[in-house]
Amino acid sequence: MHRRLYGRGALFDVEPAGLVPRLVGLRPYEHFAVKVEHPDEIPVVVLAGGRGLGKSAVLAEVWEAYTERNRRGEARRRTPVALVDCEDEQFARLPHAENPESWSPVWQALLVVAEQLTEPVKAAGQLTFPRLTAGLVAVRASDWSGRTDSERIQRELVRILLLNERASRFSMAGRWAARVAARVIGAGAASGQGPYVAAAVETLLEALSEGFTHHREQKPSQWYRTYPNAGGNARRGLLLLAGNFRAGGTSREHAERRLVRALLADLTEAYSGLGSHLRRLGRPIVLLDNARSGPGPGLLDAVLRDRAEGAADQVVCVATVRGTDLPLSLGSARAGGTPMALEDAVRRELPEVARATEWEPGSSPSSRALLVPLSPLSPDETLHMVGAACDDIEIPPQLPHATHRLTGGNPLGIVLLATAARQHPDQAASLGRLLTAGIRLEEGQADGPPAYGELLRRLVPADRLDELTVLAAAHDHDSAVALAAAHLPDDFGSSGVRSLRVRLAEEGLPAAPGHFVGDPFVRTLLLLRLHHRDADHSGWREVHETLIRHYAQPDGEGAPDPARARYRLSHELALGNTANAVAHLRDTFPVLDTRTWLDTLCFLASAPYFHAHDDEGRDATGHDDRRAAIALGRTDASHRPPEGVDALLHLRIRRLLHAVWQVTDPLVLPDPRVCGRLEFELLQLSDLRPAGGALLFATSQAWPRDARAGRPLRTPADDGSDDGDGEA
Repeated sequence: MHRRLYGRGALFDVEPAGLVPRLVGLRPYEHFAVKVEHPDEIPVVVLAGGRGLGKSAVLAEVWEAYTERNRRGEARRRTPVALVDCEDEQFARLPHAENPESWSPVWQALLVVAEQLTEPVKAAGQLTFPRLTAGLVAVRASDWSGRTDSERIQRELVRILLLNERASRFSMAGRWAARVAARVIGAGAASGQGPYVAAAVETLLEALSEGFTHHREQKPSQWYRTYPNAGGNARRGLLLLAGNFRAGGTSREHAERRLVRALLADLTEAYSGLGSHLRRLGRPIVLLDNARSGPGPGLLDAVLRDRAEGAADQVVCVATVRGTDLPLSLGSARAGGTPMALEDAVRRELPEVARATEWEPGSSPSSRALLVPLSPLSPDETLHMVGAACDDIEIPPQLPHATHRLTGGNPLGIVLLATAARQHPDQAASLGRLLTAGIRLEEGQADGPPAYGELLRRLVPADRLDELTVLAAAHDHDSAVALAAAHLPDDFGSSGVRSLRVRLAEEGLPAAPGHFVGDPFVRTLLLLRLHHRDADHSGWREVHETLIRHYAQPDGEGAPDPARARYRLSHELALGNTANAVAHLRDTFPVLDTRTWLDTLCFLASAPYFHAHDDEGRDATGHDDRRAAIALGRTDASHRPPEGVDALLHLRIRRLLHAVWQVTDPLVLPDPRVCGRLEFELLQLSDLRPAGGALLFATSQAWPRDARAGRPLRTPADDGSDDGDGEA
């Protein structure tokens, strides 16, 4: 069974076998064969989801599952495995000052993947890549023409040639590669700048053919003969490949596809030779993290299109992407090409692939993909994760449930909050304190950034963090534009708001009704950052004051808009001004539909609250939560209701609002005393309004139960027992 991940058994289970071992044909963490599910054609598995759902952790676990270590700690593969992060710096830009015409992220990724696949495998021969070696050298040779830094050229050429050299305890690794590199460089230099590529290719083909008895090493001289317009000449095929690569645009995409096909052809050869089934128990695995970036779209496009055209291979390809909604676009247009869309991908939820995928490809390339969204963790899985991290320290029993409510089951959020609780057990009674405490990411280091800062670094695009910090308080496009006009650079404007909304959707963070930032966990972290960004919290106040003005009822525009009023009151609450919210709930209780009134109460109580504010809305020092004291009636004696109102109803509504505000706050642990008071106040209100009494009574039972369990409050559905609802 998988050792570090929770909620991912559908991928890693051993008995019965989960998705990964069924595709690989090898049990994870063991060297025993498993019957493969798709013997003829393998789906490209695309694990999808927003940031923090553990996509990278799953790939790392696959890597570990098929790697064993000897007593000296040396790694040895159970089957060939390669893992690349497509957002890694090495794929973002050219190394050194190389010619962009002879390098691309896809070229670099193929080199890195092949290097990893040549690493030693238990009870199997080493893989070599003669076809890929020839193609990579042909593409890069144009950059070597006329250069004087021959040592660097030789190092680069040797690195490529090592893909085709079998290591042995009887030979010195790199000896053949160094000898061939010297011949290729010498031949190119002697030919002059013009025919350098042709001379290098000719020498390479000769070197790949000389001295080998195995036909596999001689394959480049045959395989590249079939390149379009090569006329059966391998040398011409490689020159055409290099020329197409240098041309850029769709010509380069065509050449990159051929290089990917070369890699797959070399792997297919290794797995189809005589006796290979006796030596190789598992299929080779290529893992592409963040595959919407860098070389990811090009690699996936090539594999999917080749498989659609009938070029079969035995490679298990698992990629991760952000976002889950189809059609899912893989990257932006590349060099004049078009983005790869997975509109025909077969979608399966994670539990559905635990025993069988029931995947059948269609005619389109994207139908060769199997899209599996990673689901959030369940409350029970959160409980186990927090317990495992804090197994030897005492934590509040409500902490796991509160953690799940805050994070929504986001594994990264759960892990970091559990880590913060372990490092700061004295702060574990408040998730807000844990998030603002410094967190040590490695043993022995001093406290690092606050936990909320580390989470935001991993959960949102770094280049848009400041803008999102402001816009997290917005509810829709218009309110976001109002905030942008007041608090962001002049050139951001409406177009910047729209662009950012698209960006969030691509990141798996689409908007939700009533919120510009739809994910509640991310929105809470951003608002926490906004609150703490300025020492005097001035930015926090200014943002909410902007929205209060935005939602103010314009003069002379008829009856007040209830939606605008709700938004305005929620932002007043965020600044500590509760008087208007209490008055609104008090005055509408006798006349508003009961369900609508309860929904309004919940909406207003969702206003963010970090630590105590004074009666004028200013931040107070310390961490006292005044809401509990108000909800429990401890301030009733000092609070004077307005003249001319029902004082008992006013105080009851005031206590109820603060009770709901406290028990629904994602940053605090629900107070059992406040939950009890919440039930009492709703019961009393049910007696005051007989027409809505049944719903108020049912709510008095449901809300405290939800709050104690760390669930969002859910107003009960009508069950036919209500006496009707009209004016009291």
